[in-house]
Amino acid sequence: MSVFFGHRGHLVRMAALFGVGITGFFVLQALFVPKDFGVYGHYRAGALDDNRARPMAFAGRAACVECHSDVPDAAKGGRHEAIRCEACHGPLAGHAADPTEKKAVRPDPRVLCARCHAANVARPARFPQVDIAEHAGQEACTTCHTAHNPLVPAAGRPGLVPPPAGQSGLAPGGAVPPGGMSKGETK
Repeated sequence: MSVFFGHRGHLVRMAALFGVGITGFFVLQALFVPKDFGVYGHYRAGALDDNRARPMAFAGRAACVECHSDVPDAAKGGRHEAIRCEACHGPLAGHAADPTEKKAVRPDPRVLCARCHAANVARPARFPQVDIAEHAGQEACTTCHTAHNPLVPAAGRPGLVPPPAGQSGLAPGGAVPPGGMSKGETK
């Protein structure tokens, strides 16, 4: 037992290092962690006020429908009915507040539609996907499809026929079959 107590100096130094480390941790925590952190769980309460101080960017569907009441009617019953306006058109609170001040920009359908509908193995198999180059060539999606309800043909285009009941009309993995779709077919 005398050997154990003979190394008392080493133990005291080690305990002192732990004490300094723990004290340093609490000092740094007091300096860097905001006082209101943890009031509402693992968050800083002041973040709510910071967010309220930022200008609104999104107007919401109700603001869009006030002027564009035809769009929900066009989308009714379609696959895009549940998609909200600003998911495709971007934040439009400025446009909703004063349409003459900020003009809404019509998105490029070749880029926009591909964000969701380009063939991707990570998407669910039943989600409509296409190989854009095979399906549309260089044409914009809105050449044949109506943006707000894709199964309704664009003006002046032949009718698009939905796939038979119980079938997606797509190849395994959700992609358009090789060779694309024939006239009158749609996804």
